[in-house]
Amino acid sequence: MKKAEIIEALAEKTGLTKADVARVYEGTFELFKEELGKGNDVAVAGFGTFKVSERAARDGINPLTKKPLHIPAKKAVSFKAGSALKETVNK
Repeated sequence: MKKAEIIEALAEKTGLTKADVARVYEGTFELFKEELGKGNDVAVAGFGTFKVSERAARDGINPLTKKPLHIPAKKAVSFKAGSALKETVNK
């Protein structure tokens, strides 16, 4: 489902205008990005939790040249589905 489809579906479900839904949509995901950028978890009840985790630096091998290379440490976002979402998906 694409952004425009989500906005249209939410507008139909809520009775709000597409413009209002678009502002809420943008604001919601902007807030998620800000909180995750600060290293905070974002939990959405009945859906799941987004977390930031640290990935340690490590050595790897370039698959094309077979030469060793260093992969620097970085942060990654992970998602853990909540029980309600798991139940819905597994119906």
